[in-house]
Amino acid sequence: MSRFAVIIDQKKPIQLLTAFLQHGTIPNAFLFTGMEGVGKHTTAMMFAMACNCLSKEPGSFFQAGNQVTKGRICYCKSCVKIRSGNHPDIIHIKPLGAYIKIAQIRSLRDILAMKPYEARMRVVIISDARAMNPSAGNALLKVLEEPPDRTVLILTAIQSSDLLPTIVSRCQHIRFNPISCKSLEDILVDKEGLDYDDAKIIATLASGSLSKALSMVEPKNRANWINRRSWLIKTLSLDMPGQMSTQPVVSLLAFAAELSKNKEILQDSLEVIKSWLRDVIIYKYCPEKIINKDFIDNIQHASQKLTARKLIAKFEVIRTAQKRIKAGANLRLTLEAMVMQLAHEPQT
Repeated sequence: MSRFAVIIDQKKPIQLLTAFLQHGTIPNAFLFTGMEGVGKHTTAMMFAMACNCLSKEPGSFFQAGNQVTKGRICYCKSCVKIRSGNHPDIIHIKPLGAYIKIAQIRSLRDILAMKPYEARMRVVIISDARAMNPSAGNALLKVLEEPPDRTVLILTAIQSSDLLPTIVSRCQHIRFNPISCKSLEDILVDKEGLDYDDAKIIATLASGSLSKALSMVEPKNRANWINRRSWLIKTLSLDMPGQMSTQPVVSLLAFAAELSKNKEILQDSLEVIKSWLRDVIIYKYCPEKIINKDFIDNIQHASQKLTARKLIAKFEVIRTAQKRIKAGANLRLTLEAMVMQLAHEPQT
């Protein structure tokens, strides 16, 4: 938990939680929603500490700020146990494989039937709550309908629509924001030792997720992402001889096939393509604000060849492909169609 005590760019969630603590009106259940890697679980853990800290007033536990909220490190018995993951009344439930199963929720119900061992407020954190199968969801609903004393449940999910509406309606919903590129850049420079240009690129690719940004800068991943980014941008150069606009169809289809090989990083690869197109558009108006500065000559040439309208049309081609992929469309066919459209100069 090296970054346990840091919550970034979540001013409103922290203000809401602090108000509940200060007024002593803590709901029986919360639903924290937001993309992966924005601090939902970290905040849940800190809230559990705030509810049970033996040294501080609950309402003073968080330090609210515009950019970074740092937990006031406490070494009381309760906080130490929670930080170490050994507190008997702080219960974590997460998917076993692909799902949270009904047996896990039944076991939770048996535990909640008893009084907390030592906590003022027992806290149950259900991570990735969308993974509950229907039986588990209905079993949890019974818990929410008859909430145990001195217990608060915190569910985390990407979006509320992933859960049963009856569950959502019984939770206090708190939405977490994507982390700003500037905040990610500062962390990557100050804590991870990246130079500013690399940090700016990684922060953009991370799309608001701290965990994704930190994963990308791990030694084994960093070189892979730098090489992949270079390959993507060189292939996508719209006006350079021998590149995408002059490639035969078989080469374009091979590019689509290569993209489809690794579904785990496909969406991130598409974000690289979007960042390059964004730079080609931005170069026309504010060249100093481009992200991929090491490809400035490439960006300049492409920007001179295509109008902003045509470039925006290409950007929309990628966004449409991303939506189709998320909706379960055939991956290979979707990518082939996307690549062919990118290579073709749109009509205006």
